[in-house]
Amino acid sequence: MEAGEVMVSLLILLPLGGSALLLAFGRRLGEPAAGVLGTLTVGAAFVLAAVAGGDFLAGGAHATHIPWFDWLAPLGVRAGLLWDPLSALMALVVTGVGALIHLYSIGYMKADPGFGRFFAYMNLFVASMLILVLADGFALLFVGWELVGLCSYLLISFWFEKPVAAAAGKKAFVVNRVGDAGFLVALMLVFAAFGSLSYEEVLGRAAGELSTGMATAITLLLLMGAAGKSAQFPLYVWLPDAMEGPTPVSALIHAATMVTAGVFMVARTGVLFDLAPVSAAVVAAVGIGTALYAASIAVAQYDIKRVLAYSTISQLGYMFAGVGAGAYVAGMFHLTTHAFFKALLFLGAGAVIHALAGEQDLRRMGGLWRRLPVTTVTMVVAWLAISGIPPLAGFWSKDEILATLFARGGAWRAVWAVGLLTALLTAFYMSRLIFLALFGERRWAEGAHPHEAPKVMTVALGALAVLALAGGVVNTPWRPGLEHFLEPAFEGLDLAHLPSGATQWVLAALSVAAAAAGILLAAGAYLRARRPAEEGPTWELLRRGYGVDEAYARVFAAGGQAVARFTDEAVDQKGVDGLVNGLGVLVRTVGERLRPLQTGFVRQYGLGIVLGAVALLAWFLSRGGF
Repeated sequence: MEAGEVMVSLLILLPLGGSALLLAFGRRLGEPAAGVLGTLTVGAAFVLAAVAGGDFLAGGAHATHIPWFDWLAPLGVRAGLLWDPLSALMALVVTGVGALIHLYSIGYMKADPGFGRFFAYMNLFVASMLILVLADGFALLFVGWELVGLCSYLLISFWFEKPVAAAAGKKAFVVNRVGDAGFLVALMLVFAAFGSLSYEEVLGRAAGELSTGMATAITLLLLMGAAGKSAQFPLYVWLPDAMEGPTPVSALIHAATMVTAGVFMVARTGVLFDLAPVSAAVVAAVGIGTALYAASIAVAQYDIKRVLAYSTISQLGYMFAGVGAGAYVAGMFHLTTHAFFKALLFLGAGAVIHALAGEQDLRRMGGLWRRLPVTTVTMVVAWLAISGIPPLAGFWSKDEILATLFARGGAWRAVWAVGLLTALLTAFYMSRLIFLALFGERRWAEGAHPHEAPKVMTVALGALAVLALAGGVVNTPWRPGLEHFLEPAFEGLDLAHLPSGATQWVLAALSVAAAAAGILLAAGAYLRARRPAEEGPTWELLRRGYGVDEAYARVFAAGGQAVARFTDEAVDQKGVDGLVNGLGVLVRTVGERLRPLQTGFVRQYGLGIVLGAVALLAWFLSRGGF
């Protein structure tokens, strides 16, 4: 292997090795050594990713395939890595944001009995996501895909002694299996069509060998898998419950790892979606519908982390709308900036929860800006970024998606209009969160003494705030650096483009106006002395997420329980147990009938032998045996 190939391989091996060491020796290392080790392995991986990705910035570098080993030789499946601009961008996001979350966790998880185990799982999560994004084929991609699902289960239910946390972990695991079933069928169709699972083979030959019907079937099944991992309707229900895990886990899931997997996979397989325009339109429709739907639910939530959870679902919807419309660069750009400000929002929320001794209800916060100045400043930056206020990062990436949707014309402008309405709702519910948590009158419990987070946590907040503030400059209409960086990864695709001339300015003005309207509406409602009561059937319906969870419980959970009861009573108890018990009864009955023959008298046994011999002799004579 060349030096660059070794560095790319080490991207995975460093956090994977860190996880193994922490599982073996994490308890002995204790605090803060276990956290430092976990942070250093991910930080070192970020440095390697930056060095290895530098060639793409200079231009002229080509994608590199790095073979590892023959895996399923009879099927011609090999394990290897693909290093191109798309995988480089994802590796930088995963390791960079992941390292900051690890650093923050050293302070947040202080004195937790599972400190070493926590960092072992976090390292494994990062390594699993790197396997997913660096894989050079669908087979290894699927390995990473399943590993991030496993890690999410381990971390969501990290405090498994709490029944609600254990249930949330199981829910995430089961819902993702539904999406993964579709994903696995898609891979079977890919192998049936091409006899290979290698990106080079499949994506290179797809345009010439794949029919529109087969491409549509494959991509719709891929979307099913993506909807599960990236929490899109109807498979989003696991993500709000995932808030039962430690807050740094929420940040890692929402910002840098699992939920971005679906968007990445659609972008990576853009060739297939180009061949299936119906599937691409479905991706965009699911995305923009989910964005509006989740934003409306976030408006009514009181749990600070659940507001952010629904916000993530909504923002992922924007990304799906972008990649579905062929705006792959815009979708990946928003994925990147979202990682900055959403990690910052979750970690800031964690600092607030930490300051209030575990309190998560927005109604019991308020007036914290004096006690938590660093947390307040950084969260305000993230709030303005996600609201789409220029020149922060979220403005550039979100507006690029919206402008591209408008530029496509026709029915796509309806998608743009829904996106604009969602932007207003986003600014409203995020302003509501900030105003209720940090400003207004003090509402926290008596005896509470809010205090700023330890420096190890605020350093991570500060770094993410800088990225949320200035990260958008990597791709502006005047200097599209990220577009040029990613260009080789999307070469040959039917890409959507920004509108030209004054249209860009008008669309940007409309977007900023929508954001400003949302902020002003929230300020009028939540910064005044008397806040809205937020009562009534509409608020309750929004708070319950339109009752979807309850409907799933009635249809799927209750249906599954009914099937389980039937199989228990009819199949197991009456069928299997009945057969086994029936055989026992039969043997016992026959034994009881034959018991009188066992008298213990030799003369009776001798008589029986004589009679048996006579009977056999008579039978032979009757058949002419002699």
